[in-house]
Amino acid sequence: MRILIYGAGVIGSLYAALFAEAGYDTNIYARGKRLEALRNNGLKYKKNQEVIKAEIRILGELPNDDIYDFVLLTVRENQLYEALTELKNNKSNTIVTMINSLDSYNKWEDIVGKGRILPAFPGAGGSINDDGILDAALTPRLIQPTTFAEISGNKSERTKQFSEILRHAHIPYQKVTDMHLWQLCYLAMVVPIADAYYESDDPEKVGKEWKIMRKTAERLKRNFNFCENKRVNCHHGK
Repeated sequence: MRILIYGAGVIGSLYAALFAEAGYDTNIYARGKRLEALRNNGLKYKKNQEVIKAEIRILGELPNDDIYDFVLLTVRENQLYEALTELKNNKSNTIVTMINSLDSYNKWEDIVGKGRILPAFPGAGGSINDDGILDAALTPRLIQPTTFAEISGNKSERTKQFSEILRHAHIPYQKVTDMHLWQLCYLAMVVPIADAYYESDDPEKVGKEWKIMRKTAERLKRNFNFCENKRVNCHHGK
């Protein structure tokens, strides 16, 4: 099984390290200073207080005939269309778009071709320090597993294969029926909580500020009512 991680930030680097640990043929595509750092030092990450170097191949270009079973697109939203344009002529069949975006999947397929997009959302966080060492971790299953679905909502051979890859790499995951609406629900919960921190003069004590907490509760209620009206279960993992 060949896997390409397109994007060498925190999310991409962590998934690359985990897939490499699981024994998959793992490749990571990077640019600029991150590419230079990876070529000079490799992908290093912290695990159990140790620094480990991942067994991966580092790429600075992506030939069209370099084919992968899965391409995980782990770039920021503002880099999405540039990345899709670059992947357009690559002959890999499946692009897993691990992007926080509510954009239309049709627009993405207009670029790379119908049937190639497998929408997803990562479950991880962390940082890369000044020495280029990754310090990141997966979020617990209860909080945020890696989530994905076919655009059609149907089960497929590739969702089964992707599930097996994640399971073998010990990455918590869930398959849902409607990825777009799932992300609406996710944002319905996350945005009000983030706003509470932004609006507080002392974010560490925001839980004691009853006016902000009341406003947050009202926003959450409004957003969840919207999700209910759309007949969406925000945690309908399978």
